[in-house]
Order: sequence, then structure tokens, then C-alpha cells
Amino acid sequence: MPKAELHLHIEGTLEPSLAFALAERNGVVLPFATEEELRAAYSFTDLQSFLDLYYALMAVLRTEDDFADLADAYLARARRQGVRHAEIFFDPQAHTARGVPVGTVVDGLTRALDAAPRRHGITTRLIMCFLRDEGPEAALATFESARPYLDRIAAVGLDSAEVGHPPAAFREVYRRAREAGLKCVAHAGEEGPPAYVWEALDVLGVDRVDHGVRSMEDPELVARLAADQVPLTVCPLSNLRLRVVDRLADHPLPAMLEAGLLVTVNSDDPAYFGGYVDDNFTAVRDALGLDAQTLRTLARNSFRASFLDEETRARYLAEVDAHRD
Repeated sequence: MPKAELHLHIEGTLEPSLAFALAERNGVVLPFATEEELRAAYSFTDLQSFLDLYYALMAVLRTEDDFADLADAYLARARRQGVRHAEIFFDPQAHTARGVPVGTVVDGLTRALDAAPRRHGITTRLIMCFLRDEGPEAALATFESARPYLDRIAAVGLDSAEVGHPPAAFREVYRRAREAGLKCVAHAGEEGPPAYVWEALDVLGVDRVDHGVRSMEDPELVARLAADQVPLTVCPLSNLRLRVVDRLADHPLPAMLEAGLLVTVNSDDPAYFGGYVDDNFTAVRDALGLDAQTLRTLARNSFRASFLDEETRARYLAEVDAHRD
């Protein structure tokens, strides 16, 4: 089924095969002997244990070509998964901290994204995220360093370790982003409490909440999200692997839909979490007993929640409606 992917960290699409190829290209020695050994390390107890490996593997990403190859490899997989539009996160601080200029990252990614409609039949947007555990001052510095590239960036986001790093601390960088004409999203309500979702909405002024599954703990917040049709970019297999839920059958996705929330299904960091976006659709269908109409609603929601222009959105929604299983 045609779909958009709205919660996808490009660094989280680094498959072991590409990681080893880039390591060889750049003379980087990985702490794993084989691809199989690396994949076996993708076993996480919580968000932080995942992030430790996630950032360690970024050492292989050095050049513009590396970032272009990373993005193109994701887009090729995404096309096979039915993705027609992708809004892609990247973490500049994770690269500038290693001496890779933000321009190298943006130039490499946008080279692949600009070619995506022709090569893969996918339209794209690029979202620059701030690492919340690096603090608000570092986010401000990152935003200012990226100003020369804002014409290629559609939105800003907030990711990495959530607990102890409330969204409100990032008020100023989000104000500057809005002044620059960018859309705003933020991770909130995954490991962090519903209060973080309130802050994302009321302090940061986000257009979309990434994750947001813990919103269900606060009936007043659920009512607000439903009334305003604030999109939530939910990542079921990620939630399972990071122990947000113990079993996929326990996932709150059906309750979120029943409450009238504008929920979308996405893959987050698919190389690490065992599935790209259509794999997530299949997993929730099987674990939660979702029927074809509900899956169609989720696909429609993905385009409704996107930052597409209205003409393109309407075209993609028509593709969803015309799709036959």
C-alpha cells in the first residue's frame, strides 16, 4: 500500500553490510569481526543501550559520498516497502562532534534526496534534529551553523535520550526555527512522561509529535491531541525493541485510533529494530488484528500528517484509495 514515512533516522538505516563497506572505504576499524557479529549486537535493554551502539557505528560516516550512499540505500528499500514520500531525520551534532562539517552531511544527503523522485519515485523532506542530551546551548549553536543550508531543510526536531531532558529547555532554538519558516517536530512521550508532550505542544509549538505513545496515560492530553488532530508518528517495532511495550499485542495503537488520534506508523531506526515501515504495518496487523480498512486509514494518515503541499498530498491520497490488496 502507498504510504509516507515520517519518523525515520537516516543514521538508523545503517545496515551491517553498508557499515562494513564504509569502514573499509574510510579505514575505520569496527569492534566486530563480521556482519553477523554486529547484527547480534543489536540487542537492547533500553533506549540508552541502543544509543550507545548507534553513535559508535556512526564512525564509518565521513564523507559526502558516505551520506549519499546511506540515504540512497534507505530510499531503495523504502520504495520496495511502498513508501512514496519520506521525511527524514538527521543528527548533525553526532557528526560535527567527530569533525564532519554539517555541510558535508547536508550535501551528501540532499544529493540522494534530490535524485529520489527519478531514481525511486519518492518525494522527500529533510528534518534536522537536535540531541537533547547535549543541551539547549549546543542546539542553538547547531542551528546557527546550519543557517546556510536551511533552504534544503524543511523542519527541526528533537531526539536522543528523552528522560531528564524536557522539551521546554529548547524553547529558544524552536523560536528561531519558526522565525526561519521551518516546521517543528519533537520526540516526546516515548520514555518521557505525558508532561513532555504538553511542553512540546505548548512551549515548542510543534506541528507533529514523534512517538507520543505515553500520551494515553493522560485523558486530557488525549482529548487535546484528538481535537487538534496533532499527528503522532508511532514506531511499533521500535517500541517493542526498546521495551516501551513488552509485547506487540500490548501496543496502544488500537486505543489511539479509537480515541480519534491522527496516528501514523513508521520504522524509526529500522536497521536496528528489525523492520522497515511495511514490516511495521505487517507486524501490527498480525499482532493487533488490524483489518484492511484500518491499515488504509494508517496509510492515509501518513500523508495527512506530512509536510507535503496540498496538491501532492491529494495525489498520494488518491493512490491509497485506489490501491487494492
